[in-house]
Amino acid sequence: MLVNRVRKTRRHLRKWARREQVTCYRLYDKDIPEIPVVIDWYDGRLHVAEYARRDDEHPPAWLDTMAYSVGDALDIDRATVFIKQRRRQRGSDQYEPVAASGERFVVGEGGHRFYVNLTDYVDTGLFLDHRPLRARVGAEAKDKRLLNLFCYTGAFTVYAAAGDARSSLSIDLSNTYLAWARDNLILNGIDPEKHELRRADVLEYLAAPPAGQPFDIAVVDPPTFSNSKRMRAVLDTLRDHARLINGTLARLRPGGWLYFSTNNRRFSLDAAAIASADIEDISAGTIPPDFRNQRIHRCWRIGN
Repeated sequence: MLVNRVRKTRRHLRKWARREQVTCYRLYDKDIPEIPVVIDWYDGRLHVAEYARRDDEHPPAWLDTMAYSVGDALDIDRATVFIKQRRRQRGSDQYEPVAASGERFVVGEGGHRFYVNLTDYVDTGLFLDHRPLRARVGAEAKDKRLLNLFCYTGAFTVYAAAGDARSSLSIDLSNTYLAWARDNLILNGIDPEKHELRRADVLEYLAAPPAGQPFDIAVVDPPTFSNSKRMRAVLDTLRDHARLINGTLARLRPGGWLYFSTNNRRFSLDAAAIASADIEDISAGTIPPDFRNQRIHRCWRIGN
């Protein structure tokens, strides 16, 4: 059943991917409830991750069997089938390394290029579900100043810079991912000196008085929860999102706007606590066509 489903999806998405210049996309996401895995295509490679489970209903070799069966059906060398077992994440788990190969390669998306690593981390360096939102930010960025908080590997910054943003500030707590963001900028022919990458705790940054020129657009895509030792305070997006949003709004010019996104399934936006009357749920328009799961994330456009 799994092999047939993935083959059908691959055939369906192939023309769309060529037209959109996309070389990495989702092939399968728990489409069959008895097979709780996610399978992503990365330019001829497969990234297969099992959903976190509380029990051991499947034997240890089950995931390998599923992954390699799909790879064989798509005529993919088993050396390029990458298998992950996801656990319930706490703190900075989603960003912590699980290996140390340092092996990266380049994928394409909408005319841009990004380094990904399918071996060393739970996540690959590019969140595929944010593809439409990245395109939206890029289309709106001309002559704008961008603030990218929890920037990870800087994909939103690449889109904005390629869209002729006047400048940008991208903040993350990880030097590893800031270096990765710099590499992504250079990979796309963008001068990183014109787009500041800053290592900082976002909560501390937002707690300080705003300085410098205000921003026009902001992207706030925080982890659901983080108790990283590098942070002074624990971040709980469910609890802290109004503080994050209001602190970001204070750094925007009048008429500016921010995009807030979360993949927390239990999330409920506390609109009454947000210092804006211009709040629009744009989630439906930010889910890519290759994602069957329409709840992969929630997203709001919030005006200042």
